[in-house]
Amino acid sequence: MTARTGSYSAHLALALAAACGPLHTANAQLVVHVEPSTFSPIVVYEEADERCMTFGAVRAAGRQTCQALNDPQHMVFAYSRMMMSALFAHPDPRRILVIGLGGGTLSRALVDVLPEAQVDTVEIDPAVLKVATEHFGFAQGPRQTVHIADGRAFVEQAAAQGRQYDLIFLDAFDVTYIPPHLLTREFLTLVRERLAPGGILAANTFTASGLYAQESSTYAAVFGRFYNLRESNRVIIAARDTLPDAKALRARAQALAPRLAPYGIDVNAQLQGFRDKPDWPAGARILTDKEPVRQ
Repeated sequence: MTARTGSYSAHLALALAAACGPLHTANAQLVVHVEPSTFSPIVVYEEADERCMTFGAVRAAGRQTCQALNDPQHMVFAYSRMMMSALFAHPDPRRILVIGLGGGTLSRALVDVLPEAQVDTVEIDPAVLKVATEHFGFAQGPRQTVHIADGRAFVEQAAAQGRQYDLIFLDAFDVTYIPPHLLTREFLTLVRERLAPGGILAANTFTASGLYAQESSTYAAVFGRFYNLRESNRVIIAARDTLPDAKALRARAQALAPRLAPYGIDVNAQLQGFRDKPDWPAGARILTDKEPVRQ
């Protein structure tokens, strides 16, 4: 999911206007629902055979979720396909944590592709869960549970209870970018400790972020070498222990290919994005709880 943008007062005006019924914008976007939220209104709109969720306004810079109306299983966003390629590094996870729900695209796919997996998804905004359920086909069930909580608080609670996960996905954004308390060395250390032996982390960030070098330096300080997948977004894939090499990634990807194909995931194309050479300047500042994050 991407970032929330804009002022709440302007967003509320849009929400009030759309509350009276569907609204067509100048770009042939049909606003089908606006959900009030303590963070910012959540807008659901349709355009070009897709239904999308965005925060604040239909013209907001980022979209949280888009779903093809004629093929809801297909992953519209490249970053979602990159996130799923973390399965190449751990193809048979049994316990999965996803921080950030959006429309539920990733959480739903994980349950479908991995019939033995239990998925815990953490979402800070209950309105997002309501919209994902009512407008994007997301459903909780015996293997799919959503926890309404701050992502860091949930990880701290998991630490207190000794819970670990085979796969952890970080996909949480606020009004401008990833919340600062989810970017620091202290938080990432907590996350690494919540990975079971052989566990894998996948984190969705931006290729154009002003924090690119600092994020990279911070992940490297906690995890060491990591895979850096870049398209429109970038996805960091890191390991608690040792990352699998290219041969292992390819073998696992080919085995997963039939299960991932319905989601529009070309495993050979995804494999080409796995790069592990640093592309940020040496000595970039490590982000910590004590030093404020500066874009």
